[in-house]
Amino acid sequence: MAYRLERDESVIAGVKRVVREEIESAGTQLSSDRKTNRDEAIHEARKSIKKVRALVRLVSAELGGEYPRENARLRDIARRLSEFRDAFAIIATFDDLKKKFKDETVRKLRSVRAALVRKRNAAGREEDVGIVLDRAAAALRKASRRVKAWPLATDGYPAIGPGLEATYRAGRTALASARNDPQPDNFHELRKRVKDHWYHIRLLESLWTDVMSAYEKSLKDLETRLGNDHNLAVLRERIVAEPAFYGKQADIDLILDLIDAYQKELRDGSLSLAERIYEEKPKEFTRRMHHLWDTWRHEPKDLVEPPTAA
Repeated sequence: MAYRLERDESVIAGVKRVVREEIESAGTQLSSDRKTNRDEAIHEARKSIKKVRALVRLVSAELGGEYPRENARLRDIARRLSEFRDAFAIIATFDDLKKKFKDETVRKLRSVRAALVRKRNAAGREEDVGIVLDRAAAALRKASRRVKAWPLATDGYPAIGPGLEATYRAGRTALASARNDPQPDNFHELRKRVKDHWYHIRLLESLWTDVMSAYEKSLKDLETRLGNDHNLAVLRERIVAEPAFYGKQADIDLILDLIDAYQKELRDGSLSLAERIYEEKPKEFTRRMHHLWDTWRHEPKDLVEPPTAA
């Protein structure tokens, strides 16, 4: 089934169903008989784990003391995969940067890309990576079995309302920090909070007509921009840490200038879009979501009004 709650199921059943489906999807991607290549498998598995962690945050009040333990387990699994995924993603980020600035000078930066490839190849032998993936898949199977015992008791909107408001409020706080102190860590924190909100909106997309896609699309666009900004920040950090490894100083200076220019564009656009997405006060947002939930539960879907599109 899709990553969303359905009208004919309780919130408790829906949350557990979606969590199990995403965990099992991640485990399948990482299993030794996977059909996709290694980098794609890790990428897809990490996406599923992030969806699950967002759901865990949504019902954290219900999970109580189980929340920090479950969140830590999922975080640890994701961290085991991040080293291999990051090495691949950095090369893709460099290639995107070259596409962004199409000129002969950028195309000459072969030494930088060659060094990034060497770093990726040094991240681990294929057999070593396979062991990590198989262990992560086993940990995910255990996580899936634990879901059945999750202490979820509240149903309906009260089961998700507190989590929706907390996530939305955290996004506004992160936005203020990024706006007032535009450091990489603050933009990365904003990205994480936007991603949570995006996943929660996707989970509830059955509440609205097709017009809702504008709001979801804005969140997706914002998350993509902030994700690109984070990848550029990681690329810059790695080059600055070992400049001699990546080539001549002139090449290093050029790539850093291009990173700065692209990041400024991404951050300016991200702040503008985020201001629109987080325009409402948290209480107002939550009340409107509650109204939409009640309408969805009692009226035909085509009568439900979407939230204001960002």
